[in-house]
Amino acid sequence: MKIVVCCKAVRNEADIKVGAGGSLDASRAAWTVGSYDLHAVEAGKRLVEATPGATLVGLMAGGSELTNVKLKKEVGSRGLDELAVIVDDALVEADALTTARALASAIGAMGDVDLVLCGPGSGDEYAQAVGPMLGELLGRPVVNAVDAVEPDGAGLRVERSLAGAVQVLSVPLPAVLAVTSSINTPRIPGMRDILSAGKIPLTELPAPSAAPAPVTRVSTTAAPRAARAGKVLEGTDEATIAELAALIRSAL
Repeated sequence: MKIVVCCKAVRNEADIKVGAGGSLDASRAAWTVGSYDLHAVEAGKRLVEATPGATLVGLMAGGSELTNVKLKKEVGSRGLDELAVIVDDALVEADALTTARALASAIGAMGDVDLVLCGPGSGDEYAQAVGPMLGELLGRPVVNAVDAVEPDGAGLRVERSLAGAVQVLSVPLPAVLAVTSSINTPRIPGMRDILSAGKIPLTELPAPSAAPAPVTRVSTTAAPRAARAGKVLEGTDEATIAELAALIRSAL
């Protein structure tokens, strides 16, 4: 079984600065692998461990940041056998459909891919659209919101949590699955894993030569405005002053 897990490089949210008007400045934020994607990597690794002879290939689409050795080690140390990247500056701010088209083109060129795994959404836009779009573009069955997956004969046994029920599906291969963040707890790589990740094969794939223009565009990204409590204290006695001091301390 050949499993491809799709990941996205995003800015480290801890490094993003919020301006006075709520604007976000990520120009100095380091690149990292989206935390939601790590659940898909872990799901793929567990399937590989349960399937003799299976391989796990990471696939990323973006700009020159994808050639960063640190980023390669970060995702590779989670259990990848190899990593493939589609490097094109036009993909850095690409919408979901443009990204899905680039990934589908690369997966089609790989040949004999049995399973494609995605996280629930990217760590920046979180559109939750690439997985279903990939299934449509590849002409394969797609299941999203997957809470559990395991080998089942020539296919997979998949579970999804619905309102008051658990849906169990038998999914034939090849297929595309988008997992939830509750499917597992991603493993923490050790030093040996990190060092070994630097040695896994890295393949740079060409971007689609005639990519259509994006169909959506993000006009503004801003931090949410915090609602004011609007609490009014009346009085000048010590009890009122003490209450005011307590409210200030709780807000700090």
